[in-house]
Amino acid sequence: MVTPHISAAPGDFAPDVLMPGDPRRARRIAETFLQDARLVTEVRGIEGWTGTYRGRPLSVLASGMGMPSVTIYATELFRFYGVRSIVRVGTAGGIPQAVGLRDVVVATAAHTDSAMSNHRVDGVHLSHAASFDLAKAAAEAAAKAAAAAAGTGARDGPGVHIGPVFTSDHFYLARPGLFEQLEAHGTLAVEMEAAGLYATAAAEGGRALAVLTVSDHICLAQALTPAEREADFERAVTIAATTLETSS
Repeated sequence: MVTPHISAAPGDFAPDVLMPGDPRRARRIAETFLQDARLVTEVRGIEGWTGTYRGRPLSVLASGMGMPSVTIYATELFRFYGVRSIVRVGTAGGIPQAVGLRDVVVATAAHTDSAMSNHRVDGVHLSHAASFDLAKAAAEAAAKAAAAAAGTGARDGPGVHIGPVFTSDHFYLARPGLFEQLEAHGTLAVEMEAAGLYATAAAEGGRALAVLTVSDHICLAQALTPAEREADFERAVTIAATTLETSS
């Protein structure tokens, strides 16, 4: 079935999908992580690829920016293409000082100030949570990767943090005191898609998780360059792909 936003044929998508926001990152993941990757959709420049990872079928599809965009693509994948699991592999802004540039955040939950979820169940503020089995598998994959690096004598690299993030509709809106309050409530990072993905997975009976690379720091005024943002995703993608492999 061709949807308004995806031109793939039935069966073109694997049951498991990696979902970056940037279409160029989707192509890069397909070229560097998947074997025998083939392009299955490119409506509006949003590319989707399917190949294999360690012998298992795996797809990657860009989501674009923001909750409305990720909600559209996730709904169509779950509802019309038989996808079971989507793991977002995107970027985020770190909030506490302990969360540094290039660190990875496994988002177990996503707070949001968006009004989108208010329309799902009248009178209820839904909780947006990752699928527990995916979050657990991601934590285990990160721990194994750290142990393997330590066993080779490698120096400590970027860290992995597990906890809630904040999904915002705004990129530039200034709200004094917001991030201090979020940090006081244990929030690790800010991004723009996870809550929409988690809400969609809950509504469609799918599984979802966000594994995010910290590309900038809100309070420390630090940031990766655009080229670094595009390239520094290997650890997050490896954790995400291993998560899907071990939790299926």
